[in-house]
Amino acid sequence: MLITDGTRVLLLADTDPGIPGSRWWTTPGGGLEPPETPRQAAVRELAEETGQHVAPDALAGPLAVREVVHGYSDQILVQRETFFAWRTSTFDVDESGRTDDERLTLTATAWIRLDALAGLPDPVWPDNLAWMLALAANPPEGPVDLGRVEESTVPEQPQPSRMMR
Repeated sequence: MLITDGTRVLLLADTDPGIPGSRWWTTPGGGLEPPETPRQAAVRELAEETGQHVAPDALAGPLAVREVVHGYSDQILVQRETFFAWRTSTFDVDESGRTDDERLTLTATAWIRLDALAGLPDPVWPDNLAWMLALAANPPEGPVDLGRVEESTVPEQPQPSRMMR
């Protein structure tokens, strides 16, 4: 999570190419590349997705961890996520380090005011981002375990349909 003076956060608009018109906002981040630690992966992903190169100890946290299910039109991913925060001033995002998949699905980048998060027309993932940003102001001694959540364009287990009579 990239936070400015406590009033804005950097978010990326992501999409599911298999579902035209789908869009949600997310924080920069991604998967581990062995033998990376979560902190090393956060530093690498920050550089790839935003062009910002930071020292690992510049990141606050880990603030929170969770297991998340991401159901997309072509796959279901189950990931263990670790959240860090970095306080910075706004900057122009450099997208040149993004992977081919990121270039395909990430369609926008914006510094969003914290008080505007709830009013965005598209979902924000993690859905408790405002709460996690508050953690960044007073980092816990250890990461908060948020358990298992689902954030999907295609649910992992669709709800059974009900027959109408």
